[in-house]
Amino acid sequence: MRLITAYDPPASPTRTRPAERAPLRVAAVQQRWHRDPAEHRAALLEGVRLAAAEGARVVCLQELTLSPYFAVVRRADHPAPAAPEELLTGPTFTFAAGAAREHGVYVHASLYEKAPAPGGEDDGLGFNTAILVAPDGTLAQRTRKTHIPVTEGYYEDDWFRPGPAGDDAFPLVAVDEARFGLPTCWDQWFPELARAYSLAGADVLVYPTAIGSEPGFPGFDSQPLWQKVITGNAIANATFMIVPNRIGAENGLTFYGSSFIVDPYGRVLAQAPRDEPAVLVADLDLDARRDWLELFPFLATRRPDAYGPLTAVSRSQWRTLMVGPRSRSQ
Repeated sequence: MRLITAYDPPASPTRTRPAERAPLRVAAVQQRWHRDPAEHRAALLEGVRLAAAEGARVVCLQELTLSPYFAVVRRADHPAPAAPEELLTGPTFTFAAGAAREHGVYVHASLYEKAPAPGGEDDGLGFNTAILVAPDGTLAQRTRKTHIPVTEGYYEDDWFRPGPAGDDAFPLVAVDEARFGLPTCWDQWFPELARAYSLAGADVLVYPTAIGSEPGFPGFDSQPLWQKVITGNAIANATFMIVPNRIGAENGLTFYGSSFIVDPYGRVLAQAPRDEPAVLVADLDLDARRDWLELFPFLATRRPDAYGPLTAVSRSQWRTLMVGPRSRSQ
């Protein structure tokens, strides 16, 4: 497994006074899914071991950490539909807790969480949930994915319900002197989500990811757009982004890896290749967030009173706006 390191973080170009917080060493593990569960766990554990040996305090794993990316087809068409798991007694938490205790690090993982519908009935849907497990093997935080994709090859609306809105939508968790937010994959395309976390005080956002080819557009490579939008959100919100993606081919999708860690100035600290397992380890200069926001005070100069249009158009209205003109021209 390839080890890519970025120690001694680059100087913060807008610093006017000494940093108040020590750098934080973090890691992202890029891996494919292995059909044999024991082989898959061993590959992930090797990534955690390598990161811990380099002194990483937090090790981040891919979306749906232990399972294949089953949402490539709808549940009714899936030959072996995945079953949601209990948050604290299921295989993902058990695996992450064991790895955290063994190596003395925080382990971030992702799972298909079993959860009844709001009315209590079982509609077959669950949450796409990110967790952070502390070095003692206890749950430090969990966050349910807010935005759910509905596109070809990524039929997550047939498996997951959106995470709840309100006070529980953007929780933070402290790791030493840093504050982490734990959104997931499709959330990375939404600037309002990164802004909400930034307003709450997040220093670092972790986006466990499963993204790659587009079945309906086989010649289209979305990787540059994907990386640019996450980097843009890092700059606009003064947050570090840790983005572990999958590699390999699964059920017609080819995941393009390219996992990366970026700082609030948009500088890529470490980047993985598209097609091989890798461990990224980087030091984060946490007060780069403070420095950048002092020069460019995005949060202080917002105009929430002008943002009504952001919530005025519903999803059904948006579909009408998009489809209507096309229909009229036919």
